Amino acid sequence: MTGRRSGIAAAGSWIVDRVKRIDAYPREDTLANILDERVGNGGCAYNVLVDLARLGAVFPLRAIGLLGEDGDGAAIRLDCRTHGIDTRGLGTATGSTSYTDVMTVSSTGRRTFFHQRGVNALLDIDHVLAHIGDSRILHLGYLLLLDRLDEPHPTSGTRAAQALRCAQEAGVATCIDVVSEDSQRFARIVAPALRYCDYCIVNEFEAERTTGITLRDGDGPAWDRLPLACQALLEHGVRSWAVIHFPEGAVARSARGEVVVQRSVALPSDRIAGSVGAGDAFAAALLHGLHEDLPMVTCLQDACSVAAASLTVATASDGVLSLAECRRLAQGLGFRS
Repeated sequence: MTGRRSGIAAAGSWIVDRVKRIDAYPREDTLANILDERVGNGGCAYNVLVDLARLGAVFPLRAIGLLGEDGDGAAIRLDCRTHGIDTRGLGTATGSTSYTDVMTVSSTGRRTFFHQRGVNALLDIDHVLAHIGDSRILHLGYLLLLDRLDEPHPTSGTRAAQALRCAQEAGVATCIDVVSEDSQRFARIVAPALRYCDYCIVNEFEAERTTGITLRDGDGPAWDRLPLACQALLEHGVRSWAVIHFPEGAVARSARGEVVVQRSVALPSDRIAGSVGAGDAFAAALLHGLHEDLPMVTCLQDACSVAAASLTVATASDGVLSLAECRRLAQGLGFRS
């Protein structure tokens, strides 16, 4: 896109993550030991904007969402202001600010989430559209976790789809992300939103649930089927790029038929503190590149580099460095062959 628009607005999930590192995930009625715990930012909109700020984005960053009248809500506002994020789009609603207890197994980095939706469930079309301003890109997520926006809409399919449609009609490029929910709701909630997306950034589980294409063979990705899944997302209506990321790398396909494949950074397992927020770190770097009109090859390399940096710290964004530092990390370790 060209013209006067500048910046990224992120709308949707604003969450406080309470990340607990545990020795093992217990069976019911048994005990696990908490080795340490940290509090940090969580949720698609919150994570992406903080990551963009940490990367050194020089364009405006706009926060859109709802917070409760509580200490967590006040902490989020202060954190955003500290990172130079415009908070005028963070409204207040009756109820609690959303939070998630994240249990990360020390030996594997695998996570289990216990989530309180809070006032994120009340976010609706009008509030999103009122605070986009002159942003170039609107990033909305997580679908399947925003109760009001996930509701049906008579003309666009869902209320989220209607918000994206109105944003596109106003000249804003749109992008979505999805939560990895183990359900059958993808066709009903995600598919309508794809009709009004310029970019779609999802992981392989979410892409598989949306397209019906199996994307892992045993312990590895189905490399030959990943471009087909991207094509299926494009056929749902994505206008520009469909991107699927996974631990081993990422695959992107454009509406013009270009396919770009990128392997992940060869980060040693003993440097992985946890994978909380790694997908949002990937998305933040990708959106940064799209905003700056970088080629998709560079966008994916940067996205994998920033995701690797995120993995080195248990919280969502504390591991994210400046873009130059993330690139140096990836250059030093190399990409997987």
